[in-house]
Amino acid sequence: MKRKKLFNPDGNDNLTERSIIKGNSTNLFNLNNTKYTWATKLYRVMMENFWIPEKVDLTIDGQDYKKLTAPEKKAYDGILSFLVFLDSIQTNNVPKVAEYITAPEITLILSIQTYQEAIHSQSYAYIIESIVPQENRDDIYEFWRDNEVLFNRISFIAEIYQEFHDNPNETTFFKALIADYLLEAVYFYNGFNFFYLLTSRNLMPGTADIIRYINRDELTHVVIFENMIKALKDEFPNIIDEKTVYDMFEMAAKQEIEWTNHIIGNEVLGITKKSTEEYTKYMVNFRLKSLGFKPLYDGYDKNPYAHLEKIADSEGNGDVKANFFESTVTSYNMSSVIEGWDDI
Repeated sequence: MKRKKLFNPDGNDNLTERSIIKGNSTNLFNLNNTKYTWATKLYRVMMENFWIPEKVDLTIDGQDYKKLTAPEKKAYDGILSFLVFLDSIQTNNVPKVAEYITAPEITLILSIQTYQEAIHSQSYAYIIESIVPQENRDDIYEFWRDNEVLFNRISFIAEIYQEFHDNPNETTFFKALIADYLLEAVYFYNGFNFFYLLTSRNLMPGTADIIRYINRDELTHVVIFENMIKALKDEFPNIIDEKTVYDMFEMAAKQEIEWTNHIIGNEVLGITKKSTEEYTKYMVNFRLKSLGFKPLYDGYDKNPYAHLEKIADSEGNGDVKANFFESTVTSYNMSSVIEGWDDI
């Protein structure tokens, strides 16, 4: 595969000639003339999803952190470490993927995603700085180096990305897209559930609020890669390898369960090894079906954390709106409650 040209005066922006990859676009962002209408609609939603992590008050969380049990602190710090790595590597990876996308409307939303991933990294830094004792902060950032389970976990995704970066071809590109989808659609959610369970017990409410905002962003990213993979299936079916899809999903589920049991296990109220397995396999089946593939695990069609949907979605106060368990997102914004723009 070749990267698209940056300056391409001989390009053809006719919609009948446009394709997700290997096209000949001029790269002009003409949002009034698009082939992938889902991208245009999602662009509007993502542009409204503006928020600033420092607007969330973490004062209570600083006090609550001292009340957490040792297993809860271990899970809190470890999950933050995992999330920091995911969003950091995604911030660097998404622009690389975009270099091969020849539909400008999709390139546009990938650029917004890159910005949002950077905001998420900033959010975790804000949480760590505000809540975690100073002497422990570096340990969170370096945990991926020191913890074998976490290192193996992140290496699976990171090595797929690196392979694509080093040797961009149809096979490595397809694997990178599936890895992107797994990261956005499967990897975050056991960790998110942990924070929602804490706040259901009136602990760490500010952290949960920030996770809600991140969660809404991530759902738009799920929609991006879900639709990109579907477009690839339609336009370049020869690139699709179902065995690769199932192998990668199975490995992701195995590592997700292993990591969650390692960092949480049965030691946090509301989470058990049984519920972790049920939820992870439920999510894998749900995401596979969303891509048009058959489920991987028989009998895993119920969500053991369905009761968290109300906590994950604070639609009642009008700040954020989304269906936590579906790949559908509606608009939310924080800008209406941000003051002081005239002073900037």
